[in-house]
This record gives sequence, C-alpha cells and structure tokens, in this order.
Amino acid sequence: MSKVQNFENHARLFPPFHFFVAPILLINVGWSIYKVIRVFSFATVMGLLVALALLMLALTARLMALTVQDRVIRLEMRLRLQQSLPGEMRARIPEFTVGQLVSLRFASDAELPELARKVLEGNVRDRKAIKKMIRDWQPDWVRA
Repeated sequence: MSKVQNFENHARLFPPFHFFVAPILLINVGWSIYKVIRVFSFATVMGLLVALALLMLALTARLMALTVQDRVIRLEMRLRLQQSLPGEMRARIPEFTVGQLVSLRFASDAELPELARKVLEGNVRDRKAIKKMIRDWQPDWVRA
C-alpha cells in the first residue's frame, strides 16, 4: 500500500458492503414501509418483514465478521505481548480487555511495552484514546 495509515485514516470502509449492500437494503426497507402505508395488506406487511430480515442478516453478518476479527487480533496481540513485554509485565497480559488489545495492535514493537504499561496502570479502556497515544503507527491493511 502506498498510502500511509494513521489514526485519522485507519477506519476501513468495505465498498461492496458500505456503498452497495447496505444502501440497497435500506432503500428496500424504506420502499417496503411506503408500500405498507399506501396499500396495507398481508403481502406488503410480509414484504416489509422480509426487507427488515435481509437488513438484519447483512448487519449481523458484518458484526460476526468483526467479532471474529477481534478474537484473532486478541490472540495475535497476546502472542506479541508475550514476546515484547518484560518478565514482570507478562503476568498481567490476561488483564487486557479485547478493546485494549485491538487498539494496541497499531503500536510498534518498540513502543508496545511502555504503552501497554500506561494502558493497564491508567485503566485506559477507550479505544480512540489508546490509539491516540500511539506515536509510531503500524498499519493494519488486512482487516474485515
């Protein structure tokens, strides 16, 4: 990737989902609501229910993919922390929340031990706050 990744631009949009699937399903729900209001019948109500079900299907599938991604990142970060933290800090690895680990993944190996200590000692749980603490941003281009 030629573009530099940082806190301001690290959020990922997946064009097929964000710019095609989600808008089409939202338009379909809107159209189905319009049809129910204009011509109330069993068919229009069923159409609305199917439209809502399709929207929920897409959103839950996206949420499931992101949940699996977070679990993989949690594992990856625990391994990284095991290798990079000093001995006395390794015992504290289970104290990290998934959100903290997901945010710390952008930190370089050099700054990770110091940042991990700050996060634990300060009980910093806000993902954005942790990401803003990172000085040497390591991009993550392979995300769901």
